[in-house]
Amino acid sequence: MVYQQRWDFSAITLTSVFAVYALALLAALLVAGSHSDHLGRRPVIVAGLVLEILAMVAFVGATEVEWLFVARVLQGIATGVAMGAITAALLDLQPPERPWLGALVGVVAPMAGLSLGAVVTGALVDLGPAPTVLVYSLLIAAFVVAVPAVLAVPETVVPDGEWRASLRPRVGVPPHARSAFLRALPSLTATWALGGLVLSLGPSLTAEVLGERSHLLGSLPIFLMAGISAITAPRVHHLSPRFTARAGLGALIVGVGIALAALAVGSNTGFLVGTAICGLGFGPAFAAVFGVITDMAPPERRGELVSSVLTVAYVAFSVPAAAAGVAVTQFGLRDTAEVYGTVLIALAAMALLLSGELDGADGADDELRPHLSEPVAVGADADARCGI
Repeated sequence: MVYQQRWDFSAITLTSVFAVYALALLAALLVAGSHSDHLGRRPVIVAGLVLEILAMVAFVGATEVEWLFVARVLQGIATGVAMGAITAALLDLQPPERPWLGALVGVVAPMAGLSLGAVVTGALVDLGPAPTVLVYSLLIAAFVVAVPAVLAVPETVVPDGEWRASLRPRVGVPPHARSAFLRALPSLTATWALGGLVLSLGPSLTAEVLGERSHLLGSLPIFLMAGISAITAPRVHHLSPRFTARAGLGALIVGVGIALAALAVGSNTGFLVGTAICGLGFGPAFAAVFGVITDMAPPERRGELVSSVLTVAYVAFSVPAAAAGVAVTQFGLRDTAEVYGTVLIALAAMALLLSGELDGADGADDELRPHLSEPVAVGADADARCGI
């Protein structure tokens, strides 16, 4: 919003700057998502951090909108390179007595960072000097500090020299995990499409439809949704995936409905309540399916399977947001949000109907949670890969 006000570009440009990040992240996942399975976790994460620093430098030096696209593409590539490796490392390092911990941290940490990042950035833009420089300078410092911290973490992968072969764009799902992966698709799509709605249109809706011009208050929808997700997900990890996904999808439907009603009557408070309830759904529903799927990955294919899940998530995150940016220029912000929200409710309802399959046809959690002590047969050739 600061850049839009300063350089006076259109809503479609604003959402395109948002969407190009997710598309670049997706491309990086497709090309480099399994690199850490071959190169090691630490070198891939460090490479991502270096690219993040370059992206922040591009933001600091941006003098026109084209530089925002360059910076966002670099940021997306950096995040895509590092994200799968970070999550895979968390799974590798989790204590044997807590086999759920790595996946849970992999879900909660980004949500907590997104929540705090949104509100801190809003406060710095409103109250601090140089709003287009200060935030990125602080992030550069954080990324620099993170590099030696990563190098101090134990490496869990022995490099095998086969990373060049993994450059061919693909995502992979081991054969024994494909059924569970397909069952999880509706829930993954619904939750991350919600994330795309709140992140791409939330601040604009707060400013233009509800009349709140403060950047700090404009960040509250993101802060509430991501923050409540980060708080809620760890508290429900012990429940069955089916119950958690159903409850989360139900909260998502209710939350979006309240947010749409608030937009219709111009209630900022109602809109924030709606996004808060959405947070009760987003984190738990995604954590449930993410935990089920990643539990099924043998260590040598962990980065690949994590990248497959994240690929689906970021397609759902970016494509609807980009379409919404085009629609805003034709139909206006309120109408676009109403259509987006209505479609999202329908998608979540469909996922809710299908969520009964998450624990298997007989309702037993064990069908989708393999006994990790048992051998898992995974082919090493192309038959062991599932193109999505």
